Amino acid sequence: MAKFLIVEARFYAHLNDMLISGARSALEAAGHDVEVITVPGALEIPGAIAMAAESGEFDGFVAIGVVIRGETYHFEIVAGESARAIMALTMDGIAIGNGILTVENDDQALVRADPDQKDKGGEAAKAAIALLDLAARFG
Repeated sequence: MAKFLIVEARFYAHLNDMLISGARSALEAAGHDVEVITVPGALEIPGAIAMAAESGEFDGFVAIGVVIRGETYHFEIVAGESARAIMALTMDGIAIGNGILTVENDDQALVRADPDQKDKGGEAAKAAIALLDLAARFG
């Protein structure tokens, strides 16, 4: 049994609740312990994961958030930089499933967040589990 930390940027609460539900279900079904923390936005998720990883308290992580395109360039910055930073942490050997949705509108986000539809929270959790399993194999 491993301990996973879900780090959520709680901006769209109803969507995050669905993503967290899917992630938690996948992790618990695999027999893992789960804790959830909240950060202000998607750009803060990688920093929180890095701090938590340094603590040694957690074996893997799931990043949860929703970034919906608006009228400004801010979407590209948040979407790109959060993904880049999560990938950098993953390349450093941290098991992270990226469940940050980057979508055009609420409808796309709802379909992807809903555990009964695309279940991207659950998929991110399964990705984190798979990476942790690989780390154990190659570590």
